[in-house]
Amino acid sequence: MTDGTPPASPVPRATIARIGFWFLRHGQTDWNARDLSQGNVDIPLNETGLAQAHAAAARLRGRGIASILTSPLSRARVTAEIAGNALGLPVVVEEGLREVAFGVQEGQPMAGWFPEWVAGHFTPEGAESFSALRERGVEAINRALGYPPAVLVVAHGALFRALRAAMGMEPNIRTQNAVPIFCHPPAAEAGAWTLEPVS
Repeated sequence: MTDGTPPASPVPRATIARIGFWFLRHGQTDWNARDLSQGNVDIPLNETGLAQAHAAAARLRGRGIASILTSPLSRARVTAEIAGNALGLPVVVEEGLREVAFGVQEGQPMAGWFPEWVAGHFTPEGAESFSALRERGVEAINRALGYPPAVLVVAHGALFRALRAAMGMEPNIRTQNAVPIFCHPPAAEAGAWTLEPVS
């Protein structure tokens, strides 16, 4: 694993660079299985999550991936390391890919308050707003896209919701654990991205 200085971002932070990339949400944790909000609590992969990560790594072989960047939280980092071992690539930790801080809602059920948070109508005490997460996520993706393509980003569900918003898509869609997704950029600057899961 390396922590080298990232290349300069190829575009301004408000917009995701129109460069296709792979996204992989981490494998399952026990809190995922219980539908609890994890946020910045460092919950490890469970046995199912480890198996999911190995299966995802196998599906990513032969896809032209040259760089892997990950959140520092262990559920994403271990998922990335499993992919890196399968692909023979080092893993770079990108702090900006860390999951959103949910403040007082960490460890609590996601029912009720979560859609209001995504819509920007509610931010729990001590939490990061959805708009702040979107800005941070775009900045992190743009740093990642300065690495040799194709880039694999391994991160989190709420962060990908923020990226979906930045891509011009409905944000409040649950991303499955450990299903690789290729993110296709729009042909025109104002267009929406498209997603191609590989299951």
